Amino acid sequence: MLSKIRFFLKKEVDADLFSLFYSLFNLIYNIPLFIFAAKNLDFHSYGGYASFIGLFLAQISFVYIFLTVFSFIPSLLKIISSILFLSNSVALYFVCEYNAVLDKTMMGNVFNTNTGEAGELIGYKFFIYIFFLGIIPSLSVLALNIKKTSVIRKIYLLISIVLAISVFAYLNSKTWLWFDKNSKKIGGLTMPFSYIGNTMRYFSEKAALNKVPVKLPDASFENKDKTTVILVIGESARSSNFSLYGYPRITNAYLKNDSVVALPNARSLSTYTTESVAFMLSHLGSQKTKIFYEPLPSYLQRQGINVFWFSNNWGEPKLDVSYYKKASKLREECGAACGNQNYDSLMIRGLKEELNKNQSSDNFMVFHLTGSHGPLYSSKYPAEFEVFKPACKSVDLQKCSSQELINAYDNTILYTDYFLHEVISFLRSIKKMSSVMIYISDHGESLGEYGFYLHGAPYSMAPDFQKNIPFIVWMSDEFKKRRKISDSDFKEIKNLSQDNIFHSVMGAFLMKSPVYEKSKDIFAKR
Repeated sequence: MLSKIRFFLKKEVDADLFSLFYSLFNLIYNIPLFIFAAKNLDFHSYGGYASFIGLFLAQISFVYIFLTVFSFIPSLLKIISSILFLSNSVALYFVCEYNAVLDKTMMGNVFNTNTGEAGELIGYKFFIYIFFLGIIPSLSVLALNIKKTSVIRKIYLLISIVLAISVFAYLNSKTWLWFDKNSKKIGGLTMPFSYIGNTMRYFSEKAALNKVPVKLPDASFENKDKTTVILVIGESARSSNFSLYGYPRITNAYLKNDSVVALPNARSLSTYTTESVAFMLSHLGSQKTKIFYEPLPSYLQRQGINVFWFSNNWGEPKLDVSYYKKASKLREECGAACGNQNYDSLMIRGLKEELNKNQSSDNFMVFHLTGSHGPLYSSKYPAEFEVFKPACKSVDLQKCSSQELINAYDNTILYTDYFLHEVISFLRSIKKMSSVMIYISDHGESLGEYGFYLHGAPYSMAPDFQKNIPFIVWMSDEFKKRRKISDSDFKEIKNLSQDNIFHSVMGAFLMKSPVYEKSKDIFAKR
């Protein structure tokens, strides 16, 4: 028996064949992932089977592609594979024994745990995992004689795999929503990418937090009149489903009577939240730079303006403001009166409390909505806003018709319409206050058109549904009077995007600074 093992280990093993074998063996470390999928997929529909098979094939393919990068140097491939066997065995122990999900937060806990605390988590099973799933496979790999293979063949195999994955994903695009809904759990259970990727994310964000932003030049104010500017950042709202933009359904029953201006032809410059929000808050907009400048809220705070940031979402850059509060915290403070709801309207409570105390000051308030974030659109609004029925209540699109999905999405627009109306109504109730509300979405959303769902497609190939966004402005009579501006002045404005936000907010406060660009200020006289 031992002689057979020695004979096998002495044989030359093709690097590509080894990568395939490792990818298959690696499935053992992903058993918790497949158990999770089996428990949460509906196998009474085709979508359930397609999602499970897709998860299985993706796991094998991505690990194979990952190892191929190192297979050009066989000795390096052996070392990397051995390290992964060891680290996978440790990760699997904690996932199985403590039901851990190796996301960014968990990896942060790992790197902030002292040796005493770590020792309490290690039992005898730890050594069983390490020995059988870590040490033995690692030593076996190190003993192998792996040989190089043709570069041309590698390229051919990689192209074939990528094409196969792409075709499978496209043909089963309706299963994407299940992956999106469960992305955090899937990402935290996928070995070895869970701990590799989230470790990188943890240290990247830690470095960003320690990065000191470059301060922008100080600004001056044209007069001492006090103004309140409210910026509402929408989520996944596309202009094509707003009746203000010509949608045949009445999705803006409130706003149509609120004297708002729906600015036409606004486009998002990104298809995902973090980048879109960064564009809004930067004086450079979508212009790329390696320098981290202070974002708009921090800049305004430093110029003496009260800044309040309310969030029912995430993705904003590091902010230096006096007031930052999550909707979950507002719900906690609200207590029994708010129940367990986590809807955007919770933030209206914060608006009223803070603005009542600061009416005689310059105020900049930001509300970052959860808005129309999918895939479970029906969870983003209270039951009384389910006007369009039947509404899709599942992330498995096989269970929903296209119309049911649109119904659920349109209900989220109804609720956003209500939220904006509540903001406007409260501002209008404060007489003689100069105030303005700007609403813009971070990006749009696909609802199955051309086989796309949700958002986040590469910008060059993303359909217009993910790019065309609402850009809505409301101005108080006092603001119009002081600025000598009217709704009709906006008719000539074209080519709007997130690039206009920074300079328009500065313009609303009548601020002047070297970073201010009048051409991007929607309130500037033309």
